[in-house]
Amino acid sequence: MLMALCFVSHLNRVSMSVAGNNRIMAQYGISPTEMGTVYSAFLLVYTVFMIPGGFFIDRYGARRALIVMGLGSACFGAMTGAVGITLTTGAQVLLGLVVVRGIMGLLTTPLHPASARAVDHWVSQPQRSLANGLVTGAALLGIACTYPLFGALIEQAGWQNAFPITGAATALLTIVWAFSSKNDSAAPPVGSPSSRDQYREPIRGSWLALLGDRSLILLTLSYAAVGYFQYLFFYWMQYYFDQVLHLGKTRSEFFAGLPPLAMALGMPLGGWLSDRLQKRWGFRWGRAIVPVAGLLLSAAFLGIGILAKEPVVIVTWFSLALGVMGASEGPFWSTVVELGRRRGGTAAAIMNTGGNGGGMLAPVVTPWVSGHLGWQFGIGLGSFVCLAGALCWIGIKPTPNAANEENEENEERTD
Repeated sequence: MLMALCFVSHLNRVSMSVAGNNRIMAQYGISPTEMGTVYSAFLLVYTVFMIPGGFFIDRYGARRALIVMGLGSACFGAMTGAVGITLTTGAQVLLGLVVVRGIMGLLTTPLHPASARAVDHWVSQPQRSLANGLVTGAALLGIACTYPLFGALIEQAGWQNAFPITGAATALLTIVWAFSSKNDSAAPPVGSPSSRDQYREPIRGSWLALLGDRSLILLTLSYAAVGYFQYLFFYWMQYYFDQVLHLGKTRSEFFAGLPPLAMALGMPLGGWLSDRLQKRWGFRWGRAIVPVAGLLLSAAFLGIGILAKEPVVIVTWFSLALGVMGASEGPFWSTVVELGRRRGGTAAAIMNTGGNGGGMLAPVVTPWVSGHLGWQFGIGLGSFVCLAGALCWIGIKPTPNAANEENEENEERTD
């Protein structure tokens, strides 16, 4: 059910770009750059309030945070359609979408940090990267399905009615999940490194201490590169296929859904491989191999795809690029919660703030660079961002640092 919740949440998120490309920009005379502000409004608010969302997770638990997220996403997803029903001019619709999608971004903040915290709480150490890969894979499967499913729903019901339909489905799923999910107060898995009473003891000290952890900061910067690369695909790939390569709407929707589908498949495979390598090579190197290789190969495959000429070859390389990037997701989320320990929700929120900070740039930077240098340069910038992200892992030690361990032990002796 956690996978289903991630699936529908990301469908709601990316449905905005499908509606924008298929209907809204043409219907109201909104330019790609202006539409990019709607996409970035969601990401800006989502990013700014990510850390407060982490506080909420650590204070009230992952289950309650995810319930708030699901119902909030359902409500403001439905209100997106209401903008088109109640407003008429392009300026009004643009402003209305910026406000509604921004509030939706606020209420969606707990999704991934809370999911990672739930995995850390409910799943034992040897399977955590795989479990995180399955959860994030479900989210990407939702994105891949958004293009054909939401596109078909728009054709049948109109974009104004399509959003309330998916909002109602999201609310129903959230209610079902709320009654079927485990309570956070249950004991964590036996033998889990995180089970040393960290879920039952009060959280001491300031969360700002996390910002002094070098590994967490480098992990956040690396995840910013991942976020930029992902949102480059999520928001502009359909437009690139349709308006730049002139493949037509139907083919463009189909091709745009293939890279996220490849990423969804790569996530559990990367998590499984990371768990295996970790057993053999240890936390430091075993955990780092998959994300570093994923970032480097993503940069190479994207560059090859840009230079290709045939549409099928282009989408194949792009799919491989996003697929190997997806393999890195599980190790990122397992590492950050373990670094944060009792503040695992806040640590995950800090990392996700970086991821969405990088992602927030892609909807605006891509058309701006493309307008000056061409779309090949605008898309190709993602390769250089990936290289920078890979370099960050040189200084990351994916284990709780010794200072945190010593502080916790001293606190326990004092008690």
